[in-house]
Amino acid sequence: MKRLIITNAKIVTPTQLIEGSLVVEDGKIASIEQGGYYPDEYDAHGHWLIPGVIDIHTDYIEKELHPRPSANFPIELAFHMMDMRSLASGLTAVLGAVRLSNDPWKKNSDLRANFGLALADEYERMARISSARHYMHVRWDTNFEPVEEILEQLEGYETLGNIVYNENIPGQRQFRSLEDVATKQAAAKGITVEEALGLLQERIEKNSKINNRDKVRDVFSGKVCIGSHDDTTVEHVDEAKEFGATLSEMPTTIEAARRAKALGMYVCMGAPNYYRGGSHCGNLSCVDALEEDLVDALCSDYHFPSMLGSVVKMIDSGMDPCRAVNLVTLGPAKTLDWDDRLGSIEVGKLADLTLFEAREGYGRVEEVWVDGVSKFSMNSPDPALVS
Repeated sequence: MKRLIITNAKIVTPTQLIEGSLVVEDGKIASIEQGGYYPDEYDAHGHWLIPGVIDIHTDYIEKELHPRPSANFPIELAFHMMDMRSLASGLTAVLGAVRLSNDPWKKNSDLRANFGLALADEYERMARISSARHYMHVRWDTNFEPVEEILEQLEGYETLGNIVYNENIPGQRQFRSLEDVATKQAAAKGITVEEALGLLQERIEKNSKINNRDKVRDVFSGKVCIGSHDDTTVEHVDEAKEFGATLSEMPTTIEAARRAKALGMYVCMGAPNYYRGGSHCGNLSCVDALEEDLVDALCSDYHFPSMLGSVVKMIDSGMDPCRAVNLVTLGPAKTLDWDDRLGSIEVGKLADLTLFEAREGYGRVEEVWVDGVSKFSMNSPDPALVS
Protein backbone atom coordinates (compact mmCIF):
# COMPACT_ATOMS: atom_id res chain seq x y z
CA MET A 1 0.00 0.00 0.00
CA LYS A 2 1.36 3.41 -1.00
CA ARG A 3 0.84 5.91 1.80
CA LEU A 4 1.30 9.67 2.05
CA ILE A 5 0.66 11.78 5.14
CA ILE A 6 0.63 15.57 4.83
CA THR A 7 0.73 17.05 8.30
CA ASN A 8 0.55 20.52 9.84
CA ALA A 9 -1.64 21.74 6.97
CA LYS A 10 -4.50 24.22 6.64
CA ILE A 11 -6.90 21.83 4.88
CA VAL A 12 -9.83 23.28 2.95
CA THR A 13 -12.80 20.95 2.54
CA PRO A 14 -16.05 21.99 0.81
CA THR A 15 -17.49 23.29 4.10
CA GLN A 16 -14.70 23.39 6.69
CA LEU A 17 -11.22 24.70 7.32
CA ILE A 18 -9.33 22.01 9.23
CA GLU A 19 -5.87 22.47 10.70
CA GLY A 20 -4.38 19.02 10.83
CA SER A 21 -3.27 16.11 8.68
CA LEU A 22 -4.38 14.38 5.50
CA VAL A 23 -3.78 10.69 4.89
CA VAL A 24 -3.60 9.34 1.33
CA GLU A 25 -3.57 5.64 0.52
CA ASP A 26 -3.18 4.19 -2.96
CA GLY A 27 -3.89 7.51 -4.61
CA LYS A 28 -7.10 8.26 -2.73
CA ILE A 29 -7.91 10.34 0.33
CA ALA A 30 -8.16 7.94 3.27
CA SER A 31 -8.74 10.27 6.21
CA ILE A 32 -8.75 13.90 7.33
CA GLU A 33 -7.56 14.45 10.88
CA GLN A 34 -8.16 17.53 13.01
CA GLY A 35 -5.00 18.49 14.89
CA GLY A 36 -2.25 16.00 15.52
CA TYR A 37 1.24 16.08 14.08
CA TYR A 38 3.36 13.43 12.38
CA PRO A 39 6.99 14.50 12.82
CA ASP A 40 8.37 12.03 10.28
CA GLU A 41 5.85 12.83 7.51
CA TYR A 42 5.42 15.62 4.97
CA ASP A 43 5.30 18.90 6.91
CA ALA A 44 3.11 21.56 5.23
CA HIS A 45 4.33 24.24 7.69
CA GLY A 46 0.81 25.52 8.23
CA HIS A 47 0.21 26.40 4.58
CA TRP A 48 -2.95 25.92 2.52
CA LEU A 49 -3.79 22.42 1.29
CA ILE A 50 -6.61 22.43 -1.26
CA PRO A 51 -7.88 20.13 -4.01
CA GLY A 52 -6.02 20.38 -7.28
CA VAL A 53 -7.36 23.34 -9.24
CA ILE A 54 -9.58 22.43 -12.22
CA ASP A 55 -9.50 24.77 -15.22
CA ILE A 56 -12.45 24.22 -17.57
CA HIS A 57 -11.39 26.76 -20.22
CA THR A 58 -7.96 28.00 -21.24
CA ASP A 59 -6.41 29.27 -24.45
CA TYR A 60 -2.95 28.92 -22.95
CA ILE A 61 -1.51 26.54 -25.54
CA GLU A 62 -1.46 29.44 -28.02
CA LYS A 63 1.19 31.20 -25.94
CA GLU A 64 3.50 28.21 -26.26
CA LEU A 65 2.74 27.31 -29.89
CA HIS A 66 3.29 30.82 -31.24
CA PRO A 67 4.50 33.37 -28.67
CA ARG A 68 4.98 35.80 -31.57
CA PRO A 69 2.91 35.93 -34.79
CA SER A 70 5.84 34.66 -36.87
CA ALA A 71 7.52 32.52 -34.20
CA ASN A 72 6.15 28.98 -34.05
CA PHE A 73 7.20 26.03 -31.91
CA PRO A 74 6.46 22.28 -32.09
CA ILE A 75 3.53 20.83 -30.21
CA GLU A 76 5.74 18.54 -28.11
CA LEU A 77 7.62 21.46 -26.55
CA ALA A 78 4.51 23.63 -26.32
CA PHE A 79 2.45 20.96 -24.56
CA HIS A 80 5.27 20.07 -22.18
CA MET A 81 5.68 23.69 -21.12
CA MET A 82 1.93 24.13 -20.71
CA ASP A 83 1.92 21.01 -18.55
CA MET A 84 4.70 22.35 -16.35
CA ARG A 85 3.21 25.83 -16.05
CA SER A 86 -0.21 24.47 -15.14
CA LEU A 87 1.26 22.44 -12.28
CA ALA A 88 3.40 25.34 -11.13
CA SER A 89 0.17 27.35 -10.90
CA GLY A 90 -1.56 24.66 -8.82
CA LEU A 91 -3.68 23.25 -11.65
CA THR A 92 -4.08 19.48 -11.85
CA ALA A 93 -6.80 19.25 -14.52
CA VAL A 94 -6.80 21.54 -17.55
CA LEU A 95 -9.21 21.82 -20.48
CA GLY A 96 -7.33 23.41 -23.38
CA ALA A 97 -9.10 25.09 -26.27
CA VAL A 98 -9.49 23.41 -29.65
CA ARG A 99 -11.47 25.38 -32.23
CA LEU A 100 -13.77 23.60 -34.62
CA SER A 101 -15.34 25.67 -37.37
CA ASN A 102 -15.66 25.92 -41.13
CA ASP A 103 -11.91 26.28 -41.37
CA PRO A 104 -10.14 23.22 -42.82
CA TRP A 105 -10.52 20.57 -40.14
CA LYS A 106 -8.77 17.55 -41.54
CA LYS A 107 -5.40 16.75 -40.04
CA ASN A 108 -2.59 18.99 -41.22
CA SER A 109 0.67 20.31 -39.91
CA ASP A 110 -0.50 23.86 -39.16
CA LEU A 111 -1.47 24.20 -35.50
CA ARG A 112 -0.77 27.91 -35.23
CA ALA A 113 -4.40 29.01 -35.47
CA ASN A 114 -5.38 26.58 -32.69
CA PHE A 115 -8.32 25.10 -34.55
CA GLY A 116 -9.38 21.82 -36.04
CA LEU A 117 -9.00 18.17 -35.38
CA ALA A 118 -5.27 18.44 -36.03
CA LEU A 119 -4.80 19.96 -32.60
CA ALA A 120 -7.40 17.60 -31.13
CA ASP A 121 -5.33 14.65 -32.33
CA GLU A 122 -2.26 16.12 -30.65
CA TYR A 123 -4.13 16.64 -27.38
CA GLU A 124 -5.14 13.00 -27.44
CA ARG A 125 -1.52 11.96 -27.98
CA MET A 126 0.22 14.36 -25.58
CA ALA A 127 -2.28 14.02 -22.72
CA ARG A 128 -1.27 10.38 -22.32
CA ILE A 129 2.28 11.36 -21.33
CA SER A 130 1.58 14.54 -19.37
CA SER A 131 1.90 15.00 -15.62
CA ALA A 132 -1.32 16.91 -15.04
CA ARG A 133 -4.69 15.79 -16.38
CA HIS A 134 -5.28 17.39 -19.78
CA TYR A 135 -8.52 17.44 -21.73
CA MET A 136 -10.02 19.29 -24.68
CA HIS A 137 -12.25 22.31 -24.37
CA VAL A 138 -13.94 22.29 -27.77
CA ARG A 139 -14.91 25.77 -28.98
CA TRP A 140 -17.67 24.82 -31.37
CA ASP A 141 -18.74 27.17 -34.16
CA THR A 142 -22.53 26.91 -34.37
CA ASN A 143 -22.77 28.27 -37.91
CA PHE A 144 -21.12 25.76 -40.25
CA GLU A 145 -21.95 22.49 -41.96
CA PRO A 146 -21.68 19.63 -42.58
CA VAL A 147 -20.74 18.49 -39.07
CA GLU A 148 -21.75 14.82 -38.85
CA GLU A 149 -18.30 13.42 -39.64
CA ILE A 150 -16.61 15.80 -37.20
CA LEU A 151 -19.02 14.91 -34.40
CA GLU A 152 -18.44 11.22 -35.03
CA GLN A 153 -14.70 11.72 -34.70
CA LEU A 154 -15.11 13.76 -31.53
CA GLU A 155 -17.00 10.88 -29.96
CA GLY A 156 -13.85 8.79 -30.21
CA TYR A 157 -11.62 11.11 -28.19
CA GLU A 158 -10.86 10.01 -24.64
CA THR A 159 -9.73 13.51 -23.70
CA LEU A 160 -12.95 15.33 -24.64
CA GLY A 161 -13.76 17.52 -21.63
CA ASN A 162 -16.54 19.84 -22.79
CA ILE A 163 -18.10 21.38 -25.90
CA VAL A 164 -19.00 25.04 -25.84
CA TYR A 165 -21.11 26.83 -28.45
CA ASN A 166 -19.24 29.80 -29.98
CA GLU A 167 -21.62 31.62 -32.31
CA ASN A 168 -19.79 33.03 -35.31
CA ILE A 169 -22.08 35.84 -36.50
CA PRO A 170 -20.44 39.29 -36.67
CA GLY A 171 -22.01 42.00 -34.53
CA GLN A 172 -23.33 39.57 -31.96
CA ARG A 173 -22.46 38.78 -28.34
CA GLN A 174 -19.10 40.09 -27.12
CA PHE A 175 -18.40 42.25 -30.18
CA ARG A 176 -21.75 43.88 -30.84
CA SER A 177 -20.54 46.96 -32.71
CA LEU A 178 -20.41 45.97 -36.38
CA GLU A 179 -18.62 49.22 -37.18
CA ASP A 180 -15.82 48.40 -34.75
CA VAL A 181 -15.44 44.92 -36.25
CA ALA A 182 -15.40 46.39 -39.77
CA THR A 183 -12.78 48.97 -38.82
CA LYS A 184 -10.46 46.30 -37.46
CA GLN A 185 -10.96 44.02 -40.47
CA ALA A 186 -10.43 46.89 -42.89
CA ALA A 187 -7.09 47.68 -41.28
CA ALA A 188 -6.06 44.02 -41.28
CA LYS A 189 -7.03 43.40 -44.93
CA GLY A 190 -6.06 46.75 -46.39
CA ILE A 191 -9.58 47.58 -47.59
CA THR A 192 -12.04 50.37 -46.85
CA VAL A 193 -14.44 50.23 -43.93
CA GLU A 194 -17.34 50.21 -46.40
CA GLU A 195 -15.87 47.19 -48.18
CA ALA A 196 -15.35 45.44 -44.86
CA LEU A 197 -18.96 46.15 -43.86
CA GLY A 198 -20.13 44.63 -47.13
CA LEU A 199 -18.16 41.46 -46.50
CA LEU A 200 -19.47 41.25 -42.96
CA GLN A 201 -23.07 41.60 -44.15
CA GLU A 202 -22.53 38.72 -46.56
CA ARG A 203 -21.11 36.62 -43.74
CA ILE A 204 -24.01 37.53 -41.44
CA GLU A 205 -26.55 36.53 -44.07
CA LYS A 206 -24.81 33.22 -44.74
CA ASN A 207 -24.13 32.24 -41.13
CA SER A 208 -27.57 33.22 -39.86
CA LYS A 209 -29.09 30.50 -42.02
CA ILE A 210 -27.11 27.76 -40.22
CA ASN A 211 -27.53 26.51 -36.65
CA ASN A 212 -25.94 23.14 -35.92
CA ARG A 213 -26.60 23.16 -32.16
CA ASP A 214 -29.26 20.48 -32.46
CA LYS A 215 -26.75 18.05 -33.94
CA VAL A 216 -24.31 18.62 -31.10
CA ARG A 217 -27.08 18.15 -28.55
CA ASP A 218 -28.27 14.94 -30.16
CA VAL A 219 -24.79 13.42 -29.98
CA PHE A 220 -23.43 14.70 -26.67
CA SER A 221 -26.29 15.67 -24.36
CA GLY A 222 -25.90 13.71 -21.13
CA LYS A 223 -22.46 12.45 -22.16
CA VAL A 224 -20.28 15.54 -21.82
CA CYS A 225 -20.76 19.06 -20.53
CA ILE A 226 -22.24 21.36 -23.20
CA GLY A 227 -21.83 25.09 -22.72
CA SER A 228 -22.49 28.40 -24.40
CA HIS A 229 -19.88 31.16 -24.67
CA ASP A 230 -20.40 34.92 -24.32
CA ASP A 231 -24.15 34.80 -23.74
CA THR A 232 -25.31 38.42 -23.90
CA THR A 233 -29.11 38.36 -23.88
CA VAL A 234 -31.78 36.33 -22.16
CA GLU A 235 -32.60 34.90 -25.59
CA HIS A 236 -29.03 33.63 -25.98
CA VAL A 237 -29.30 31.75 -22.70
CA ASP A 238 -32.72 30.34 -23.55
CA GLU A 239 -31.41 29.08 -26.89
CA ALA A 240 -28.40 27.47 -25.23
CA LYS A 241 -30.62 25.70 -22.72
CA GLU A 242 -32.90 24.47 -25.49
CA PHE A 243 -29.95 22.88 -27.22
CA GLY A 244 -28.58 21.00 -24.23
CA ALA A 245 -26.27 23.51 -22.57
CA THR A 246 -25.83 23.20 -18.82
CA LEU A 247 -23.11 25.87 -18.67
CA SER A 248 -23.12 29.58 -19.46
CA GLU A 249 -19.47 30.41 -19.97
CA MET A 250 -18.40 34.01 -19.36
CA PRO A 251 -21.76 35.72 -19.93
CA THR A 252 -21.17 39.30 -21.01
CA THR A 253 -24.11 40.86 -19.14
CA ILE A 254 -25.65 40.51 -15.70
CA GLU A 255 -29.03 39.76 -17.32
CA ALA A 256 -27.60 36.71 -19.09
CA ALA A 257 -25.94 35.46 -15.90
CA ARG A 258 -29.17 35.86 -13.94
CA ARG A 259 -31.14 34.00 -16.59
CA ALA A 260 -28.65 31.13 -16.63
CA LYS A 261 -28.92 30.71 -12.86
CA ALA A 262 -32.71 30.92 -13.04
CA LEU A 263 -32.67 28.05 -15.54
CA GLY A 264 -30.44 25.94 -13.29
CA MET A 265 -27.33 26.30 -15.43
CA TYR A 266 -23.79 26.67 -14.14
CA VAL A 267 -22.07 30.01 -14.67
CA CYS A 268 -18.32 30.25 -15.23
CA MET A 269 -16.39 33.52 -15.22
CA GLY A 270 -12.75 34.26 -16.01
CA ALA A 271 -10.34 34.41 -13.08
CA PRO A 272 -8.37 37.24 -14.77
CA ASN A 273 -11.63 39.22 -14.79
CA TYR A 274 -11.87 38.89 -11.01
CA TYR A 275 -8.17 39.34 -10.32
CA ARG A 276 -7.88 42.50 -12.43
CA GLY A 277 -11.12 43.96 -11.12
CA GLY A 278 -13.07 43.75 -14.35
CA SER A 279 -13.32 42.45 -17.90
CA HIS A 280 -10.57 43.56 -20.28
CA CYS A 281 -13.30 43.78 -22.96
CA GLY A 282 -15.67 45.91 -20.90
CA ASN A 283 -18.11 43.06 -20.32
CA LEU A 284 -19.72 41.85 -17.09
CA SER A 285 -17.45 42.16 -14.07
CA CYS A 286 -16.85 38.93 -12.19
CA VAL A 287 -16.89 40.94 -8.95
CA ASP A 288 -20.42 42.16 -9.69
CA ALA A 289 -21.57 38.64 -10.60
CA LEU A 290 -20.12 37.23 -7.39
CA GLU A 291 -21.91 39.85 -5.33
CA GLU A 292 -25.19 38.39 -6.60
CA ASP A 293 -23.94 34.83 -6.06
CA LEU A 294 -24.19 34.12 -9.79
CA VAL A 295 -20.82 32.39 -10.23
CA ASP A 296 -20.21 28.66 -9.80
CA ALA A 297 -16.72 28.37 -11.26
CA LEU A 298 -13.72 30.35 -12.38
CA CYS A 299 -11.49 29.45 -15.32
CA SER A 300 -8.04 30.73 -16.26
CA ASP A 301 -9.18 31.82 -19.75
CA TYR A 302 -5.65 32.86 -20.76
CA HIS A 303 -3.71 33.27 -17.48
CA PHE A 304 -3.03 30.27 -15.21
CA PRO A 305 -1.74 32.21 -12.13
CA SER A 306 -5.02 34.12 -11.84
CA MET A 307 -6.75 31.01 -10.51
CA LEU A 308 -4.85 30.76 -7.23
CA GLY A 309 -4.25 34.51 -7.26
CA SER A 310 -8.00 35.06 -7.20
CA VAL A 311 -8.41 32.64 -4.30
CA VAL A 312 -5.80 34.56 -2.29
CA LYS A 313 -7.41 37.91 -3.10
CA MET A 314 -10.86 36.59 -2.20
CA ILE A 315 -9.69 35.30 1.18
CA ASP A 316 -7.81 38.53 1.84
CA SER A 317 -11.02 40.45 1.07
CA GLY A 318 -12.89 38.47 3.72
CA MET A 319 -14.52 35.74 1.65
CA ASP A 320 -14.94 32.39 3.37
CA PRO A 321 -11.95 30.23 2.30
CA CYS A 322 -14.23 27.30 1.45
CA ARG A 323 -16.27 29.40 -0.96
CA ALA A 324 -13.15 30.87 -2.57
CA VAL A 325 -11.51 27.47 -3.04
CA ASN A 326 -14.72 25.83 -4.28
CA LEU A 327 -14.84 28.33 -7.14
CA VAL A 328 -11.68 26.83 -8.65
CA THR A 329 -12.13 23.21 -7.55
CA LEU A 330 -15.54 21.80 -6.64
CA GLY A 331 -17.47 24.26 -8.79
CA PRO A 332 -15.61 23.30 -11.98
CA ALA A 333 -15.85 19.61 -11.03
CA LYS A 334 -19.62 19.84 -10.64
CA THR A 335 -19.89 21.71 -13.93
CA LEU A 336 -18.15 18.83 -15.69
CA ASP A 337 -19.96 16.17 -13.62
CA TRP A 338 -16.63 15.03 -12.23
CA ASP A 339 -17.38 15.74 -8.56
CA ASP A 340 -17.79 12.06 -7.75
CA ARG A 341 -14.01 11.71 -7.88
CA LEU A 342 -12.39 15.17 -8.12
CA GLY A 343 -12.77 18.74 -6.90
CA SER A 344 -12.80 18.41 -3.12
CA ILE A 345 -10.88 17.00 -0.20
CA GLU A 346 -13.20 14.23 0.92
CA VAL A 347 -12.57 10.63 1.92
CA GLY A 348 -12.62 8.30 -1.08
CA LYS A 349 -11.84 10.92 -3.72
CA LEU A 350 -8.71 10.96 -5.85
CA ALA A 351 -5.79 12.67 -4.16
CA ASP A 352 -5.25 15.56 -6.56
CA LEU A 353 -3.87 18.16 -4.18
CA THR A 354 -2.19 21.56 -4.20
CA LEU A 355 -0.15 22.96 -1.33
CA PHE A 356 0.56 26.67 -1.46
CA GLU A 357 1.64 29.61 0.64
CA ALA A 358 -0.43 32.76 0.38
CA ARG A 359 1.72 35.71 -0.59
CA GLU A 360 0.71 39.29 -1.35
CA GLY A 361 -1.75 38.86 -4.21
CA TYR A 362 -0.71 35.39 -5.32
CA GLY A 363 -0.23 31.80 -4.23
CA ARG A 364 3.29 30.36 -4.13
CA VAL A 365 2.78 26.72 -5.07
CA GLU A 366 4.98 24.39 -3.03
CA GLU A 367 3.83 20.90 -3.99
CA VAL A 368 1.27 19.35 -6.32
CA TRP A 369 0.07 15.76 -6.24
CA VAL A 370 -1.95 13.87 -8.85
CA ASP A 371 -3.36 10.54 -7.69
CA GLY A 372 -1.28 11.01 -4.57
CA VAL A 373 1.97 11.18 -6.54
CA SER A 374 4.07 14.34 -6.40
CA LYS A 375 4.22 15.98 -9.84
CA PHE A 376 5.66 19.36 -8.92
CA SER A 377 7.80 20.41 -6.00
CA MET A 378 9.38 23.67 -4.85
CA ASN A 379 10.87 21.92 -1.85
CA SER A 380 13.41 19.81 -3.73
CA PRO A 381 16.94 21.07 -4.46
CA ASP A 382 15.95 21.50 -8.10
CA PRO A 383 12.26 22.47 -8.26
CA ALA A 384 10.79 20.64 -11.21
CA LEU A 385 8.33 18.06 -12.26
CA VAL A 386 9.33 14.99 -10.31
CA SER A 387 7.52 12.32 -12.27
